[in-house]
Amino acid sequence: MYIPKHFEIMNEAEISKFIEANSFGQLISLHDAAIVSTHMPFLFDAESRVLVGHMAKANPQWQQIQNQKALVTLQGDHAYVSPSWYESEGVPTWNYQAVHIEGIAESFTDPEKLKQLVDTLTEQNESGYPFPWKPNYAASMLRGIIGIEITITSIQCKFKLSQNRSAQDQSNVQEHLAHGGHEALADAMNKS
Repeated sequence: MYIPKHFEIMNEAEISKFIEANSFGQLISLHDAAIVSTHMPFLFDAESRVLVGHMAKANPQWQQIQNQKALVTLQGDHAYVSPSWYESEGVPTWNYQAVHIEGIAESFTDPEKLKQLVDTLTEQNESGYPFPWKPNYAASMLRGIIGIEITITSIQCKFKLSQNRSAQDQSNVQEHLAHGGHEALADAMNKS
């Protein structure tokens, strides 16, 4: 990913927080010499530098992924930025936050490991509901999915949040984003 220095994020804690908050992404790999992608949720273990997810067993992507390089892309909020928001001259652009994670992928079918993965994903996503659903998977359901574990070799993080603009331009962009339904992106500009 092309990252000018003023958009590059190197702080590991900040990157980890972003990955955990934006953990639905794309797993991209080669299958029969073609580029393939699967959208899926991931669990991130920063300490072990591992991403784990799962896909349908019917999805052929997993069949050629064993010990192969893979790319996972994660994206936060994003929005168009009009040059009319600037005091100084500018061009139309886009503000966004993105992470690219490269690693070596392996598939797994161990029922206990799959159950733990699905249970953890479910608990994370159900915890905010007043009556959270409790997982109770039959072994037959777990046989319909394949686990994917990616041992991370590199992480690139880009927060393109108008850091290359003047303080006044940044303030104007932030105000327009906040009033245009992109509060999370405006808030991210406060932190960059």
